[in-house]
Amino acid sequence: MPKQLDKLLQQLITLHPKYIDLSLNRLLELLQKIDNPHLKLPPIIHIAGTNGKGSTLSYLRHIMMENKFLVHAYISPHLKSFNERIILANKEVVTSKLLKNLQYIKKINNDNPITFFEITTAVAFYLFSKQKADFLILETGLGGRLDATNVVKNSLINIITPIDIDHQEYLGKNIIKITNEKLGIVKKNSNIIIGKQKKIITSYIKEKIKKKKNTKLFYGKQFKIMKTNSKKFTLRYKKIHYSINNPNLLGNHQIENASLAVAAILRLNELGYNFSNRIINQGIFKTKWAGRLEKGQLNNIPVYLDGAHNPDGAIQLLKFFQKQKNKCWLIFGMLNNKDLLSYLKIIKPITLGVIAIKIKGEKNSFTPQQISMNCSKLNIACFEKKSIKDANNFLTTKVMPKNILICGSLYLVGKIRYLYL
Repeated sequence: MPKQLDKLLQQLITLHPKYIDLSLNRLLELLQKIDNPHLKLPPIIHIAGTNGKGSTLSYLRHIMMENKFLVHAYISPHLKSFNERIILANKEVVTSKLLKNLQYIKKINNDNPITFFEITTAVAFYLFSKQKADFLILETGLGGRLDATNVVKNSLINIITPIDIDHQEYLGKNIIKITNEKLGIVKKNSNIIIGKQKKIITSYIKEKIKKKKNTKLFYGKQFKIMKTNSKKFTLRYKKIHYSINNPNLLGNHQIENASLAVAAILRLNELGYNFSNRIINQGIFKTKWAGRLEKGQLNNIPVYLDGAHNPDGAIQLLKFFQKQKNKCWLIFGMLNNKDLLSYLKIIKPITLGVIAIKIKGEKNSFTPQQISMNCSKLNIACFEKKSIKDANNFLTTKVMPKNILICGSLYLVGKIRYLYL
């Protein structure tokens, strides 16, 4: 059955000539044919931003589950199997149910043009509408305003995680245009929670939404991390200080992601829900999120796997390894719509050398030669390898580094993480 599912998913990719074509009309027409499931959903928490969306969603989901709530979630991209994208009442959708509903929605669509993300989002909403839950947490796939998840009419909370330059060919050439697209998820009467941003972005968002009557919570004003230590961080939410367990996920940016999730939970408490400090702490502590500074090993060499693929993600990796006072050899692959040179320039101070590989199965991946050319511009030692097997063999027989970092793409991490865990 998994092979049958994979074959069907490949068929769905062919329904539209463009893999990404931001629009809501095609999806809305399909949803109408299946009785508008997007209008029959539990209270929605909708998350947009560039970095930290998945981690923030995971913290929220685990806190809610700890409080005995049933939670739907929609996540993208997946690391290993498509099933990871659809969480039904706390559990990953089973293959038989996913296949059956994909077949049904494909039949209803009748081969009309629709992107892969749009038709799979229709399937997700259809499944969410058929099973009871207390919350639905939606992660945008790309942008916000014209993202397929934005067909929903209402949301209880809108969360904007840190915004950075990414997907410029679709969202705009500068940070303000990109921010404007992300803000497109904000709904009337929702509660808006804005994560830690660059000053120019915070200023723009404040001006953009100042006339809206929504409740607004900004990092740095209504909530803020006051201090951290090796075990806990202190979050000020309005005038009250909360002591929160540090996440098990590595990196200071994960404390910031956790603070954003906690702020959303505390806002839910103000709306009549009841999440105790104990529940919040247990949920944060239990949160796991694959491919985000995930630690494994190769022949007893520590291996860190991280899907960071944009300059801000590179900055977070830089901060983490500088704090550890460690440098790494990189196994590196990246999609060719990313800012390769800027990424490498940022991460250079903690890089001893780069093993460049092409991401298997991704035709839009930079070639090892292209990665090597960019490394040369920055005087970074780079070795081109045909496969991950060759890369691992080179590192374990020729280099024997103290640390290995695999980064540049979640797709890369997803395809090879099983080798190290």
